[in-house]
Amino acid sequence: MYILPRMASLSLEMKDKLVLVPFPFHDFSFVKVRPAICLTDVIGKFEHVVVAFISSNMDSSSEITDVVLDSDDDGFEQTGLKVSSVILLHKMVALPVNLIQRELGKLPPNKSAMVRNNLRILFNIEGGGF
Repeated sequence: MYILPRMASLSLEMKDKLVLVPFPFHDFSFVKVRPAICLTDVIGKFEHVVVAFISSNMDSSSEITDVVLDSDDDGFEQTGLKVSSVILLHKMVALPVNLIQRELGKLPPNKSAMVRNNLRILFNIEGGGF
């Protein structure tokens, strides 16, 4: 896999940004560039960020922790997505930021709150955090 040089405009504050990254298929046989949501800011000296896969296949939304981004929702245009999509929080990976190919947009605050809540559900965490 070819590693792209780090984007000059990329900041260390990545949480809630929608980006394009290469994502491996479940069996690692193929990698495709897909949208993802940054769940963290840049972490550590190796500059990784935890991201979750975003799919435009609305039929793939089957987990209670999925977050739907409907094109009719207020704030959808700030995501940079072209069509309704779903954040699949159960499909996460930590990637070096130099794999981020492009920033698409930002998650609206109401959806960001849903993501944080659903991460607590996914990891069975009580109370604050995230």
